[in-house]
Amino acid sequence: MAEPDGTDAVRVERSPKRLRAFLGGQLVFDTLQARLVWEVSYYPHYYVPRGDVRAKLVPTGHHRPSRQRGKGVLWTVEVDGHRAAHAAATFDDSPVRDLHGLVRFKWDALDPWFEEDEEVYTHARNPYTRVDILPSSRHIAIECRSVAVAETTRGHVLFETGLPSRFYLPKLDARMDLLEPTDTVTHCPYKGRATYWTLALDDWEVKDAAWSYRYPLPECTRIAGLVCFDSRKVDVVVDGIRQE
Repeated sequence: MAEPDGTDAVRVERSPKRLRAFLGGQLVFDTLQARLVWEVSYYPHYYVPRGDVRAKLVPTGHHRPSRQRGKGVLWTVEVDGHRAAHAAATFDDSPVRDLHGLVRFKWDALDPWFEEDEEVYTHARNPYTRVDILPSSRHIAIECRSVAVAETTRGHVLFETGLPSRFYLPKLDARMDLLEPTDTVTHCPYKGRATYWTLALDDWEVKDAAWSYRYPLPECTRIAGLVCFDSRKVDVVVDGIRQE
């Protein structure tokens, strides 16, 4: 089965950053020639010149077709006794000639990845994505099934390119007694590591209704320790207007 692709054409750009990734603590590649490849429109993936790969690439005999990139040849990555099956792909016969001679590594098959000397999580950062966090005196109210969950006029609004605005509130302005910590953890390459709460009402639970970044990445320190509610799961009302 072909992997899904976005509707946009594949775009390839040179990255000016030093890029490294490891497997079992051993270096897989170290390059100053990485390419950012937009396979879908939302964010890019890194591709690495074959000559900068330190690990051994072992043929698997398997292929993965892509509508836009052509036939991807799959490889197993081996380095100093550590092995990641089907973790790399090459597209040397691709109609996108800029992919020839490059290797695509599955992000979650290697750990960790570094841009320069800073660890990057989840996927490559999009150089065209911007995150702005601004203090706001707008009236923000969080409601669920007619229960007032939070209310503040001292929140922060996080604006991230291509995504809905997110409203972060001080915990002192939220009913934290209604929130129960969960085991859910997510990572964002721009904001860092988020932990979640379930909203527990008397007769109703909303799983992972809110999240917080206790130690966000340096660019997003303004939201450290604040709580954000998912507008898909509860009502987020800003100056009397319910957010979609």
